[in-house]
Amino acid sequence: MTTIEKKNEVFLVINTEPSTARALSDFFTFEVPGARFMPAYRNRIWDGKIRLFSPQNGELYVGLLPYVKKWLKDYEEEYTLSEELQNERKIDTQILDGFIRQLRLRSNGKGIKPRDYQVSAVEHAIRTHRSLLLSPTASGKSLIIYILVRYYNFLLKEQQNDKILILVPTTSLVEQMTSDFIDYGWQEEHIQKVYSGHDRKVTKDVVISTWQSLYKMPTKYFEQFGMVVGDEAHLFKAKSLTSILTKLHLCKYRFGLTGTLDGMQTHRLVLEGLFGTLNKVITTKELIDEKTLADFKIKSLVLTYPEHECKLVKDMNYQDEIDFIVSHPKRNEFIRDLTLALRGNTLVLFQFVEKHGSILYDMIKSNTDRQVFYVYGGTDTQTREDIRAITEKQKDAIIVASYGTFSTGINIRNLHNIVFSSPSKSRVRTLQSIGRGLRRSESKDSATLFDIADDLTYKSKRNFTINHFLERINIYNEEQFDYEIKRIKIK
Repeated sequence: MTTIEKKNEVFLVINTEPSTARALSDFFTFEVPGARFMPAYRNRIWDGKIRLFSPQNGELYVGLLPYVKKWLKDYEEEYTLSEELQNERKIDTQILDGFIRQLRLRSNGKGIKPRDYQVSAVEHAIRTHRSLLLSPTASGKSLIIYILVRYYNFLLKEQQNDKILILVPTTSLVEQMTSDFIDYGWQEEHIQKVYSGHDRKVTKDVVISTWQSLYKMPTKYFEQFGMVVGDEAHLFKAKSLTSILTKLHLCKYRFGLTGTLDGMQTHRLVLEGLFGTLNKVITTKELIDEKTLADFKIKSLVLTYPEHECKLVKDMNYQDEIDFIVSHPKRNEFIRDLTLALRGNTLVLFQFVEKHGSILYDMIKSNTDRQVFYVYGGTDTQTREDIRAITEKQKDAIIVASYGTFSTGINIRNLHNIVFSSPSKSRVRTLQSIGRGLRRSESKDSATLFDIADDLTYKSKRNFTINHFLERINIYNEEQFDYEIKRIKIK
């Protein structure tokens, strides 16, 4: 007989026969993609695998309990659960609706009502105590978080660990989340911001912090929190995330929110283990169909090159090919001319600051009277927020920004065009970047992505970045986006 008990709010303990423990360990063991290229693997320090279950002590993340139960059932293994692992909170929907009405939610000074899927997400979260909520960019994750925070702020008042922690990846998101909460109707006196230069001593009900600011804090520090929210959870570095979430061993209520997952099973299971089982709130396609998000079209512009350049590239490694592409004068001129021809606010996303971003910015700015902004890692938080606010009021501004600063979490409703100027195969980056253009505004009900790809195929040998483009096409198909492909010669 297998017994499963709760050790704390992070780990459960599985007591079972050695053969079952070994089989469970195999089930929760995964090879890390690309591990063979990592120094630890090459030096034979690590075998390239991640193991989520330890047969030695029987520990596994609490959030993975549903996987254990299914596995034991499939193998016809009998098991018992401790009582505290059997509880699921019953929710009176009428009481919850009444609570939400009492919040008197507003945005931009006007009363708002949460959408049905937002209420359902809140209900699911409260019922399960912990969950990983998958809700696309521009679906209103911040409102879901706000309602949950207000609910648990009330619920935790009688408990010793009555504080709430919200973790975000960037300082910009700390500021934006704070601004959103105030916009929804909460006073700033309830909210404490923590990042570089801010006091970490908790004096208010809710702490909104970057995970980088807190992951080195001792376990005792985290014992004051009864609820934790991880926003844009897919971006958290594994060691920092596990460091914080395991230190929150007394924190019962755990919710992760993300718009995208990278497709790696290991990544998903770690997030589910630390927060809770994945719950798909709604899809981007559903939001577009119901007109909650802007109509979205993708124009894939495949640049083709002269044969002698294709021959030159065919034996290059990946990085050399990238350097060739982003430094190609004719290609950059094409991006400049495309950007200047577009009407409406336009976001040009790049990957490399010095060898591409700054060059594009100079080329665009020197050929137009329109407002052109430049944002990269060195741009301070306040300047980024000022640019975002200005753009919301403009109709023809251009932002040249790095993927790292503007692909995630920056909300610009009044954004009409996005240009992918640098090749990428990342599912997360692609979908997060697309999300920048999906929000509706009074002056906008549609947006267009210009996905620039580079075909340097020589005879039958395809280059790296055209393969990455094909991976992006797979993403567009999976998400049911409307796209067209046009080939353009670079001379």
